[in-house]
Amino acid sequence: MAVVRPEFVPDPSLSTAEMEALQRDIADVAVFTDDFAFDPDAIAVDGPAGQATLGKSAGDIADGAPDRPLVAGVDQAFVGDRAVSAIVVLRGREVVERVYAVEPTEIPYVPGLLSFREGGAVLSAFAALDCDPNIVFVDGSGRIHYREAGLATHIGVTLDVPTVGVAKNLLCGHPRESLDRKLPEGARVAIEADAEVETAPGGTVIGYAVQSRQYDSSNQYINPLVVSPGHRVSAETAADLVLATAAGYKLPEPTRLADSYADAVKGEV
Repeated sequence: MAVVRPEFVPDPSLSTAEMEALQRDIADVAVFTDDFAFDPDAIAVDGPAGQATLGKSAGDIADGAPDRPLVAGVDQAFVGDRAVSAIVVLRGREVVERVYAVEPTEIPYVPGLLSFREGGAVLSAFAALDCDPNIVFVDGSGRIHYREAGLATHIGVTLDVPTVGVAKNLLCGHPRESLDRKLPEGARVAIEADAEVETAPGGTVIGYAVQSRQYDSSNQYINPLVVSPGHRVSAETAADLVLATAAGYKLPEPTRLADSYADAVKGEV
């Protein structure tokens, strides 16, 4: 899969100020509305959360059928000072392609600048893909970011592909309702821009806390995922798609399988 906007390829040699300026430029051209040609209903997979949202027509479309969109999941693992980026491409539940790339991490982890540490490995893995995914789920933030340009947005804009950011923790922004409680499966809580988000007016919905799975027990609970649009997807659709592909697990299938593959590759590396 080829780079479309080479001016946005993450360069870890930039200064912090230059990285932040580049992220503002990325946010300026990012599209946080639905801009894709595929049928989002055809992405849904079987599972309790998925049945509650999308998937009206998914049951009529067989896994692997050519009219189902190609959905890629991206996740990273680390071996010393190297990043392993793994991509798994699905059509329904069928794995169409798996690739990985290993690149050095030239800078330490800095909150808000993750794409400059991991983006090179991610783009190298995409360059190894034979297929062109219709949408990409990235383990990381999208619009829920200090400058609305997390890893999912940075990769999505650079490749000009619809992307969804699926993070495990809230980087910034303010939930409309408290998350310090047990949310029912399928619930979502809007995350609004606050003073930490430099590039969006306060109160703008930049993503959702999404409860993709929950325990039945009253003594245990699972924390929600933090879902945000990366590029060419709205916040609402991003949340819909994560619920539609959760299939009984906390993580949506694309990033769940990418996470597993990254761990397997890490062992080989």
